[in-house]
Amino acid sequence: MVTDYAGEALYRGDLITYPSRRGNSVRAADAIIRGIYFERTKNGSTFPMLKVEPTGTDSGCKPRKSLRAEHVATTHVRLLRSNVTGEQNEDN
Repeated sequence: MVTDYAGEALYRGDLITYPSRRGNSVRAADAIIRGIYFERTKNGSTFPMLKVEPTGTDSGCKPRKSLRAEHVATTHVRLLRSNVTGEQNEDN
């Protein structure tokens, strides 16, 4: 099971918030989880990563130029709302 930094379970279709860089600053951004996968480090351990699709809701005064998919480590993610897209099965 993959969790956010507070221990809440994360699944495909959940709405999350994560830090996103814009130039020399960092802003909070909302996104939908589109995929969950694992990266392997040089020492052989694995850690969870998320492929996310930004919603366009960000902190800061300048709007996001592109809604391209991004890859985020789960250590920097917080669950806002579960199953907002209806993609989760009853099995998850």
